[in-house]
Amino acid sequence: MDKSTSRTGLPLKSLIAAGMTVAVLGCSQENAQNKPAPEGSQPAAQAKRDASAAEAAESSPTASAAKSAPLSADDKAKVAEMAKDLHTHIKVLASDEYEGRAPATKGEELTVNYLAKEFEELGLEPGATDEDGNPSWFQQVPVVEMQIESTPLTIRGKAGDQSYEKVLEPRADMVAFTQRQTDESSLQDSELVFVGYGIVAPENDWNDYAGLDMKGKTAVILVNDPGYATKDKDLFNGNAMTYYGRWSYKFEEAARQGADGAIIIHETGAAGYPWEVVSGSWSGTQIGLEAEDKNADRIAVEAWMTDDAASAVFEAAGLNLQQEMDAAKERGFKAKPLNFTASVDLKNSVRTSKSRNVVAKIPGSKHPDEAVIYTAHWDHLGVNDHAEGEDHIFNGAVDNATGTAGLIAIARQAKAQPQAPERSMIFVAVTAEESGLLGSKYYAENPVVPLEKTVAGINFDAMGVLGPMRDVIVVGYGNSELEKMLENTAKQQGRYLSPEEHPERGYFYRSDHFSLAKKGVPMLYFDSGTDSFEHGRQWAQEKGEAYTTHAYHKPADEYDPEWNLEGAAMDLLLGLNLGLELANSRDWPNWYEGNEFRAIRDQSADSRQ
Repeated sequence: MDKSTSRTGLPLKSLIAAGMTVAVLGCSQENAQNKPAPEGSQPAAQAKRDASAAEAAESSPTASAAKSAPLSADDKAKVAEMAKDLHTHIKVLASDEYEGRAPATKGEELTVNYLAKEFEELGLEPGATDEDGNPSWFQQVPVVEMQIESTPLTIRGKAGDQSYEKVLEPRADMVAFTQRQTDESSLQDSELVFVGYGIVAPENDWNDYAGLDMKGKTAVILVNDPGYATKDKDLFNGNAMTYYGRWSYKFEEAARQGADGAIIIHETGAAGYPWEVVSGSWSGTQIGLEAEDKNADRIAVEAWMTDDAASAVFEAAGLNLQQEMDAAKERGFKAKPLNFTASVDLKNSVRTSKSRNVVAKIPGSKHPDEAVIYTAHWDHLGVNDHAEGEDHIFNGAVDNATGTAGLIAIARQAKAQPQAPERSMIFVAVTAEESGLLGSKYYAENPVVPLEKTVAGINFDAMGVLGPMRDVIVVGYGNSELEKMLENTAKQQGRYLSPEEHPERGYFYRSDHFSLAKKGVPMLYFDSGTDSFEHGRQWAQEKGEAYTTHAYHKPADEYDPEWNLEGAAMDLLLGLNLGLELANSRDWPNWYEGNEFRAIRDQSADSRQ
């Protein structure tokens, strides 16, 4: 296979011809529904798609917009220019030369220098400072890089009156890693306990660890949360994933419970992505923020295993996995020992280094101490020699060369305004999103403009490449007053706002806006939807699922010069207009009443008088 070949063995051009053009439905998003698009283009199938597209257009709130967005001449010119910018910069950032843009690699060096050069040529100013307090394009982010080698995970015990041993192979059956920044970490005959969803949520009267002493034990955990499992709108957040459903929370809670380790059972539907995303993302080099205690408070081993492996283990333990999953949905669930132990050894090659956020700014003319912020992550997964096939470079063209290029495109337009904005505009290309939002987390702890004076922010991650869409998908719809402003701006493009199609996948917690949101800063994360002006909804949905199946977090996520980036450019124009409106006003938008971040924001209200 050459470099333009997908993991399916089909060249990407063939995928396009077969009706499976690479697209995205709101990523970093680890989005997935393992549903391939139609393989053929037979007349009958095409007629069916055309009929569905026509039906979607008729039912759209903007059906009168016909086949193209009703843009003014000035907006059309801006969209064309930004689409051209996107093609130019994505092609560079997603090239093989940049080696998948992994932090602390040659790919980082090329990427951050490229971004700094582009911002400088546009006339922006450095937004960070160096160790001597001088202006700098780079915010140094101390990271630890760990190349982790895992032995198989061995499960032992008694199955009835027989000795039982099952060996789970790395990547095929399980992945194991650690956040501890040490040379080695392990589980040695650690008792396995099934803890359901592994959630402690007093406000939901839920405690999966009730009565347990997890010292010396390893938690076996289901992904997502009971609301998703039951579709009960009164349980957690119904079908929409809460933070309790995220893998990061589950490992954090296991550590708080004193466990030795935690193993999450993978399910494609509940996780929102196939096993290949897990095995690819966690089997290469792992990046973490440098910690004084070397993360000694984290569990020794964090792991995933396939649902097939879990089913076999549960069966050997005399349990039915599906029945136990059903029991875990109910309030009052009691954790259950599996009467097996787990053992695995991890050898870590630990290297401390500095990664970098790239920070550029347009200083405000009247209120430079107040700022609107734009974020996008520049990193991807780099080179992973464990990847299937001959292509081991994870280029990350959609995820997230698109959003990174978008920062440059917006910066060009913002700088070209006839007058400087009254408030500052900050552009932050953050590192290590794929490793757990690390760059944005570091920025949130060390902002260049105090967070209480950060007016609001807009995040771009994995933008659409299928052309203009009528709908604008707001991730975490219903959270903040920014949405009304966005709605008014979208109407000028003949578009409408829509909630995300798969709230159960928890996208709101999976990109860099979340790092600032949980500190109280009102943040927007939106993207092109799936209601194509030209082709309708079914067409766009099929393309999105094809991207997820064939390219997301895989080497096949590569730049294609045939992409229609006018839709992404229209999204950027929304972000530009909204940002300028905020930057030239005295408005301080807030989270809606009842939102989990409202109280945090309100605590700093006096500083904004």
